[in-house]
Amino acid sequence: MSSTLQLGGTGSAVGGLRPLITAVVQRPEWSVRAKKIVAALMALLAGVATVASTNGLGQLQHGLPTLGTIGAVLAVSPSAHDLIWKPSGIAPAIESITSPKTSPAAE
Repeated sequence: MSSTLQLGGTGSAVGGLRPLITAVVQRPEWSVRAKKIVAALMALLAGVATVASTNGLGQLQHGLPTLGTIGAVLAVSPSAHDLIWKPSGIAPAIESITSPKTSPAAE
């Protein structure tokens, strides 16, 4: 199996799980636009980290595998969020649990 296919498969797996990690960072009160920007940045970082984790940062100089992996993470992430994690309630629950709670006295 070529390294391009291996990285693409790994990128797809990372993209499928990435919404759970993003849910830890995001807050329920954020706007939809802010959530989309954070999700896209997290997916981009996850793609770069996936490529770098295979053979170190030197792997980033190989264009096709790098773009394929980052593209796979960017493509799979929103689909996994919309089709699996959001309807199941898991991502929203993580988002709520990890968000700081405001006390009634602070309002």
